[in-house]
Amino acid sequence: MTKLGVNIDHIATIRQARRALEPDPVAAAVLAELAGADGITVHLRQDRRHIQDSDVRRLRDTVTTRLNLEMAATDEMVRVTQDLHPDQATLVPEKIDEITTEGGLNVAGNPVPVGRAISNLKDVGIQVSLFIDPDTDQIDAAADLGVSMIELNTRAYSEAAPKSPDLAGQVFDDELTRIIRACERAGGKGLKVLAGHGLTYRNVRLISDIPEIEELNIGHNIIARASLVGLQRAVGEMLEAMGRGMKG
Repeated sequence: MTKLGVNIDHIATIRQARRALEPDPVAAAVLAELAGADGITVHLRQDRRHIQDSDVRRLRDTVTTRLNLEMAATDEMVRVTQDLHPDQATLVPEKIDEITTEGGLNVAGNPVPVGRAISNLKDVGIQVSLFIDPDTDQIDAAADLGVSMIELNTRAYSEAAPKSPDLAGQVFDDELTRIIRACERAGGKGLKVLAGHGLTYRNVRLISDIPEIEELNIGHNIIARASLVGLQRAVGEMLEAMGRGMKG
C-alpha cells in the first residue's frame, strides 16, 4: 500500500499573501492526518516565501505521523534543520526566482556539498532523502553517498499526462517507463523509493501502482481541491485515487 505525504506549503502561501494569522499550516496538518495522511511535508525555502521557521517548530510538536522537511543543501539550511529536527529531511534544488522546484538535485555533479549535508544531518539523527530526476547516474550517485531513500521527480510524467487515459501518447508512455526503470534501478541499489511533483487526482494511480514506490508526496493539487471541498475530503479523495479508498 503506497503511503501519502501531504505537502501543506500552499496553506502558508495563502496566509503570507496577507501576512495574516490564518490559515494555519499546523491546523491543516492535523486535518490531513485525520483524513489518513501518512506524513506531512513542508519546504522551508531560503527566502521564506511561505513556510516559516516557527511553523516547522509548531509542526514538530504537533505532527503525529512523520514530518518531512524539504530544504536546500546549503550549510545555513543544514544548521537550521539540525535545530528544527524533523523526522526526515529531503534535499532539493532551489532557485530564488523559481515558481516551484524545476528539477531534481544534481547529486552526480555535486557529490561533495551534498555528501556533507547528508553527513551533518545524519549525525543528529535525521533521516535524509534526495529529490532527484529518474536518471540512472543520479540514482547511482545517491546510493554512493549512503542515503537510504530517494524521491523521484515526477514532473515530466505529470506534464505529459493526458486529461483522459484514452488520449495518452508516446511521450507519456516514455516518461512512465522512465520512472518504472528508475524504480527498478533504485530498488536494486537497496534504496527506498518515494515520488512526487505535479501529481494529480487524474494521473496518480499509475505511479501509485508501481511496486517499488513506497510513498508519494503531493501538495498543490490537494490544496487546490481543498479550497473547494475542504482539506479532509481532498486528502480522502487523493487516497481513493491512489487506490486506498476513503477513510471512515
